[in-house]
Amino acid sequence: MAPEIERAAADDFFPGFARLDIETDNVSFRGAIGGSGSPVLLLHGYPQTHVAWRLIAPSLAKSHTVIVPDLPGYGASRLHNDQPRWTKRRVASALVALMDRLGHERFAVVGHDRGARAGYRLALDQPQRVSRYASLTVVPTLDAFARVDKVFALSAWHWFFLAQPADLPERMLANDPDAYIDAALAKMAGGLERIDPLALDAYRTAFRSPDVRHAICEDYRAAASEDLEHDANDFAVGRKLTCPVLVLWSEREQNERNISPLDTWSRWAANVTGRGVPGGHLLPEDAPNEVLSALGSFLNNRL
Repeated sequence: MAPEIERAAADDFFPGFARLDIETDNVSFRGAIGGSGSPVLLLHGYPQTHVAWRLIAPSLAKSHTVIVPDLPGYGASRLHNDQPRWTKRRVASALVALMDRLGHERFAVVGHDRGARAGYRLALDQPQRVSRYASLTVVPTLDAFARVDKVFALSAWHWFFLAQPADLPERMLANDPDAYIDAALAKMAGGLERIDPLALDAYRTAFRSPDVRHAICEDYRAAASEDLEHDANDFAVGRKLTCPVLVLWSEREQNERNISPLDTWSRWAANVTGRGVPGGHLLPEDAPNEVLSALGSFLNNRL
């Protein structure tokens, strides 16, 4: 990552935070870390970076140690190798390695979008490590694919485009990466003007990297293959999340669906709470006060 982006992420977007710069066996993790107290791991979504948590992390840091990495392959978190494919299971293992390096045996996980998918996989595979799990705007991959219809396919067409075999999507994205990411974010936010220009610049800069674009494509390829198989296997044997689960969803998005996210997550965990939040898909940026209110109660065990 370019030095000027590192400075912006550590200083401008996360005042008082230190720069996260941790080497593990498979990933060079970059991001931000700050605060003190029980640890909380914040995981961003597609097509963003850890900057997506800039309106959430500083408030959480008043009572928690907040770790905000770029997901492996996204932003500035570089992969040491890309084989085998970076499934959510492999991402989860890498995140555990990160937390091990930081000395955190047990921690809460809060994920949005793709980060939420890595988060629930971590909680399923290594339940002894996750004290609490919060999912923003996500239901499990198995359930998401089961509900694919015309509305979903037209709205979430990138699921199927990015999952095409290499290197067709990569070659097409290389033609005009800014136009693509602008269109993706505009749809999620309800207009590009709703995104902080400095954050938008950080997202664009990251997406201009061919390595980042390839990692994102691999993320979606994994979702349509290995991740889906892992979910199906877990569901078939009744494997569930054992920690408390908080589910937040976009009221605007939910208006297009007739199945409550609470009902869906209740098939995957015994202790599930949650509610709809005003705003669009990018809840950490679109409705930070509402998200913070819900997370504060959940993380501090006041639910």
